[in-house]
This record gives sequence, structure tokens and C-alpha cells, in this order.
Amino acid sequence: MKLLRVGESGAERPAVLVAGADGVERCYSLESLTQDIDGAFLAQDGIERVRSGLAAGSFAELEGYQEQRVGPPIARPSSLICIGMNYAAHAAESGAEPPTVPVVFLKPANTVAGPYDAAPIPPHSARYDWEVELGIVIGRPASYLPSPDEARGCIAGYAVANDLSERDYQLNGPAGQWTKGKSLPGSTPLGPWLVPADEVDSDRLQLRSWVNGEPRQNSSTGDLIFDAATLVHHLSQYMLLEPGDVILTGTPEGVALSGRFPYIADGDVVEVEIEGLGHQRQEFFRATTLGLAGAAK
Repeated sequence: MKLLRVGESGAERPAVLVAGADGVERCYSLESLTQDIDGAFLAQDGIERVRSGLAAGSFAELEGYQEQRVGPPIARPSSLICIGMNYAAHAAESGAEPPTVPVVFLKPANTVAGPYDAAPIPPHSARYDWEVELGIVIGRPASYLPSPDEARGCIAGYAVANDLSERDYQLNGPAGQWTKGKSLPGSTPLGPWLVPADEVDSDRLQLRSWVNGEPRQNSSTGDLIFDAATLVHHLSQYMLLEPGDVILTGTPEGVALSGRFPYIADGDVVEVEIEGLGHQRQEFFRATTLGLAGAAK
């Protein structure tokens, strides 16, 4: 089961993709059940209500969804929490030692974009970088959780993310400026789907990325230093995680920061994929200081 949102930016409609007994995947509208796929929907046992509705044949088939824009699978989250250097090989290519505790930073929720939206390169950027990441979507409030096992029950599902990062903005200066480098418009393509946690083995997923069809990253979530449950448990000791919040779990090696590849340029196509969670494709263009009109396709 794959939850998604289709339609123009700001007017997405909730839907679900499921494979029938004949193996053919069909899309059904969830508008009879919910106005959107958001924190309130998840907190009110929305995933199980979708399953019940599918079993009862309650939803109308959504014809022509393939021709519609696919938006982020979760409506604008309250918090977008990110983990840095959570793969040892990526920490090494970044010139850092693997962390012994999670490195945590935040991105603004207004950076979230659809998985196929055209992606702006900042007007003065010279080092814009890709990062395929496993995204965790929170399904119920999590605060001061007693254990990672308890944390697992707070995860609604998983999604693909691309944590686009401007390295000059992020790393220049003695202390670094992670917020500057991670907060740019359209810098968090998310989706295409939200897949329920009980349908995903989050410890055994292949992550890959390509630039202009050339392979860049190829790793597994089995290489995560801190796994999904550990991260939710850890973060709950320092903040209230709310339904609909998204945690980006870090990226594996193979980014431009390594020095092995050029940074993203105007006209480049970046693709990222996680096994079972879907594939993204972004065409990049140089934004102007006049704004980002027409950024989303």
C-alpha cells in the first residue's frame, strides 16, 4: 500500500496505490475518508482506516492519476528533522569522524517539494549537492520514550527524500552554517509515496542516486550508524515529535562533496531511489533573484 497526494501544489488530493489480485496496480481516491494525508490523519489511525476501506471496496478508482502532478506524500510537516553523517563512509568523505551520538539539525518545512518538481539551484550557488535519504514519518506523539522498541510504534511509515545542500553556505566559516546550506527553497523533494512502517524493513533498503544517468550513490540502510528506531528514541529525549513530522536519516557516500563528482549544474537531472519506496527525478534550473515562479511542474 502506497499513500500519495496528487494535484497542483497546494491543491493535492489524497490517494492510495494498491496492487490487485491480478497484480495490476490501481489508484483510489481517499477524499471520502480524509481531506489530506497529514498529521491529524495519521494520529487518527488513518492508515488502518485506509486498509479497512480498501477491504470493503469503499473508495472510487482515480482515473488518469498518471497524468497528474505527484506532490509530497505528507502535507507540510510541523518539523523536518535531519541527521548528519549517519553513514560512516559519508562522514569519511566529508572529512569527519563517524559520530558517537546523532548529529541533529532542522530544515524549514517550506523546503519540501514534490518528487518530480523542477528544482531551483540558488542564484549564487556554486556547490549544490544531492543526498538520497530515508525519510521517517511520525504517526503518533513521541516524547521521552523509554526505549527504541517503544519508538518503533511511533513510526507511521517511510518515504524517499533528497536533502539538497549548498556546501559553501553550509560549511564555510569556523563553526559551519548548516541552517544556511540546508534551508533553500525546494531543497527537500519528498516522495512519491508514504509506505506504512509494517510493510517496510527499514534496515534492509538499497539507496541509489544518479546524475544525468551516471551512478553516484549505492548503499544500504543496513549501513546506518543509528537506525530508525534509535533515532526516534534519541530525538524524543530532546523534542516533542508530532504526527506528520519527518526525520531525514542521513545520506551514504557518493555526493559531490567527496571531490569525486561535479556539483549540480543548470540543466542537470538528478534521480534518487530507495528500494520499495519509489523513485524521484528532478530537473535543475538556475533560479534568479526575481523569485521562483514556475519552479514546480
